[in-house]
Amino acid sequence: MITKKSSKTIAPDVVLIGAGIMSATLGVLLKKLNPAITIAIFERLDRVTAESSDPWNNAGTGHSAFCELNYTPQLEDGTVDTKKAIKIAESFEVSKEFWAYLVENDIIDSPDAFIHNIPHLSFVWGHDNVEYLKKRYDGLTKHHLFHGMEYTEDKSEINSWIPLVMEGRDPDIKVAATKMDLGTDVNFGTLTKFMFEYLEKQEGVALYLNHEVDDFDKKKDGSWVIEVKDRATRKTSKVQTKFVFIGAGGGSLPLLEKSNIPEGKGFGGFPVSGQWLVCNNQEIIEKHQAKVYGKASVGSPPMSVPHLDTRMIDGKKALLFGPYAGFSTKFLKNGSFLDLPLSIKLDNIRPMLAAGIHNIPLTKYLIDQVRQSPQDRLEALKDYLPEAKLEDWDLEMAGQRVQVIKKDKKVGGVLEFGTEMVTAADGSLAALLGASPGASTAVSIMLELIQKCFKEAKSDEWQAEFKKIIPSFGESLSKNAELAAKTRARTTEILELGASHYSEEFTA
Repeated sequence: MITKKSSKTIAPDVVLIGAGIMSATLGVLLKKLNPAITIAIFERLDRVTAESSDPWNNAGTGHSAFCELNYTPQLEDGTVDTKKAIKIAESFEVSKEFWAYLVENDIIDSPDAFIHNIPHLSFVWGHDNVEYLKKRYDGLTKHHLFHGMEYTEDKSEINSWIPLVMEGRDPDIKVAATKMDLGTDVNFGTLTKFMFEYLEKQEGVALYLNHEVDDFDKKKDGSWVIEVKDRATRKTSKVQTKFVFIGAGGGSLPLLEKSNIPEGKGFGGFPVSGQWLVCNNQEIIEKHQAKVYGKASVGSPPMSVPHLDTRMIDGKKALLFGPYAGFSTKFLKNGSFLDLPLSIKLDNIRPMLAAGIHNIPLTKYLIDQVRQSPQDRLEALKDYLPEAKLEDWDLEMAGQRVQVIKKDKKVGGVLEFGTEMVTAADGSLAALLGASPGASTAVSIMLELIQKCFKEAKSDEWQAEFKKIIPSFGESLSKNAELAAKTRARTTEILELGASHYSEEFTA
């Protein structure tokens, strides 16, 4: 990636902070909506996708709620809430529409470079968990976005789906699984690189690597003057712009605080680090072909949902298990240990303290995770691979996540486990906070941002262009089964994901 040299003063229409999938998605959308728009992208590291978008720093799951049990919580009355799962499933279909557009318009040469069809399975054991999974299956399959999902408690059938998971398992313990063949594995790093390569070729777009945003100053006319430091030369430049997007992953919160917009007051962040066990035995890797998500242990937070993942990373098949969580005061994998203490301000200290008090089990969980020995990690893996051996697995660092803490009238502050978009009242600045299912739903998030922050979004020209890029734009895939079936069939074909029979099952 070639870095373009910065001048002392530049004045692009749009500034994107952070060279991850969010900025890449927004940049491509804006350039397609208005080819004349000028964009400057600033990334503090020396390459794009170096943080959360890097394939080793995220699960690579195309988050569609097919298998992720934390998206379908069981309520106090015993019922399973499917609202969040349906919303995420719809958003992922929109993402696939955008990615199909990128393939059709030669922005991406081949979908095989970044997306692959990998079945998504949920797997549980024990009477209560089996009952929960059956209720989840019954609830989800009432909705057309989950047609095609299979459920079984038959051990021989589960063995045909995930033989490694069933090898050596106690035959007396009740188990259950669901399977969705339309699941995907996504290399968000490669996808993001493709988009930045496209953007760099466009007139009026400049990517500045090794450049860190230090400060913001809002002018009376509503524009922003941003102070940017070249980390190599230590020289500082001024950038004037009409719109700023802060898409810096864990680094977004400190930048949002520096902007001083009223809408950003009261937000805090809780950083969580992660680790994977990565299989080094090719024979084992080849025996598994699925993403298998389980249920978090009692008292564990939603982020702790364990999963055994088949991955395709840079053309090579891999097998990962995790995540094993930990605690660091860094907000970025390549950040500073001062990130957390420096983020504490007068306006967010109360929400952060309140969230801490109400999340003591999370603190205990993280302490236990940090103290884990290699044998402890192996025992967790054996819940999913009973015959696992320590010598077949290596411990690797995953990415750093910052969970959102925000004000709450009832309890003072709450810890959120999703994503949160914060926008200035005048639409001149937007910041994205939080983590999962972020990358998978980036397109829906950026479409919402554009409609909030760009008055041109309502024009006939932009509305027509939205429909070219996202054919279902303006309609609800979660409410229109026929449109969802056609959309899924079309993107499945363009992205070469197989399973063409889904269009028939969808409308059956």
